[in-house]
This record gives sequence, structure tokens and C-alpha cells, in this order.
Amino acid sequence: MLSVSNLEVVYNDVILVLRGISLEVLDGQIVALLGANGAGKTTAMRAITGLLDFHEGDITKGSVVFEGTDITHRDPADIVSMGIRQVMEGRRIFAELTVEENLRAGAFTTKGRKTFGQAYDRVIELFPLLAERRKSVAGYLSGGEQQMLAIGRALMTHPKLLILDEPSLGLAPKLVQQIKEIIVDINRQGTAVLLIEQNATMALSIAQRGYVMENGKMVMDGAPEKLLKDEDVQEFYLGLRGEGGKKSFRDVKHYKRRKRWLS
Repeated sequence: MLSVSNLEVVYNDVILVLRGISLEVLDGQIVALLGANGAGKTTAMRAITGLLDFHEGDITKGSVVFEGTDITHRDPADIVSMGIRQVMEGRRIFAELTVEENLRAGAFTTKGRKTFGQAYDRVIELFPLLAERRKSVAGYLSGGEQQMLAIGRALMTHPKLLILDEPSLGLAPKLVQQIKEIIVDINRQGTAVLLIEQNATMALSIAQRGYVMENGKMVMDGAPEKLLKDEDVQEFYLGLRGEGGKKSFRDVKHYKRRKRWLS
């Protein structure tokens, strides 16, 4: 469905952020893209969805292909119309609007009352809490409710591929579990998902394939089981020592990366 090949991205004509990354999302898959802050995950999302121009970024090499069509330099509106939707980090809901108004805004490009009704019913079925809050002002929702609304808004156009940028960020463990289950339900209904996360445990528990980014490069990819067993992934993303003992995230942050990660 989605093929990113040897992609390089430069900001402000100077700063090389992505250094030849490649990844694939097959039809019906959940694919996890892992990496710490600054690894280049969000830039990869912007390159796929056409939003680099708004951030003074430019694709200088490589390609992005969606369902056989090259979308490398396509307008964001065209990319949305082709079936790619995203939920950005930080939710980005319309805080002054109600829940229902946010959902209607998400369906702006949807044609026909019947199509809108089907999308709305799907979102309410996935997020029954939004039905209870449909007249509430979105800015007064809890963090978890806002994340549900952001995902629901993105689903209002029946996307073929849903890109989620850090959906678990800032949420309590119980809410992270709920979001994880919702992502699985969305995927079961036929929507492929590219899940961009720092929470490796959550992401790899539901993905069919995972990629790990460091310093704008792909340093590892494979089946989730393989990545979860890898000592480097355990060290940097799960907070575990090689001998199985716990290690604080502060220690992990300052841990000197092994040479093969930077090769």
C-alpha cells in the first residue's frame, strides 16, 4: 500500500534530517515506527502526507508511493483525497468547537449525507464516550477523550491508511490500553495503520512489522517478536539491562549507543 524508498529530507536547505530511510506498509497491516525524540519520525510522517513545505522542509532524494502512485511532491489535499489521514502529535483538535462539530469538520471532504452517516456511526461505535460528549466543548475533554476525538475525526473520511503520531503520549496506562484496543479495532475494519511511537511495548504488541529510527536513519526492522528480543531495543526503549534488570530512562538517555546503531 505504502512504499517509502531511500528518502532524504532537508530543512531550510541546510539541515539533513532524513538520511535515506525506507519502509513499507502492506494492505491491512499495522506497522510500528519507533524512535526517540529527534530521531526523525515526525519528519517521515510529514514527507508522506505532504506537509514538509509548511515546515521549510524539502524531499531531496527518494520517493513516496501510495497504491502505485508517486505522491512524493503532491499537495496535502490530494494525498488526503487518495485515502491517507493522520493524527498529529498533541491531538490538534478544534478546542472551541463541540465534539460533534469536530467530527463534522473531519468529514469536510465527504460527499453525501449517507456516507457521512456511515462514518459517524462507525466513529460512535468505536468511541461510545464521544456520543455521550457530543455536545461538549472539545477543549474541556480529558486528554484521553481528546485523543479519541482526534482519531475519530480522522476516520470520518473512511481512510485507507491512518498515520498516528504518538497516540499514547501523556496518557495514563489504562488509557494507553484503551487506545491500543481501538487501533486494533480500526485495523480489523480494514484500515491500515502506520503507528509512530516511543512506546515500543504498546506499538510492537499490535504491529505486524516494526522499524527503528535513530538520527534520521533506519537502524533496524523486522517482526515485532524479533525486535522485542533485541538487546538494543530492550536497552533504549524498554528500559531493561542486558541481564534483565530494570534501568531508569535517565540512564538509558545517557547510555552510549553501540557502534552498530550508527553504522
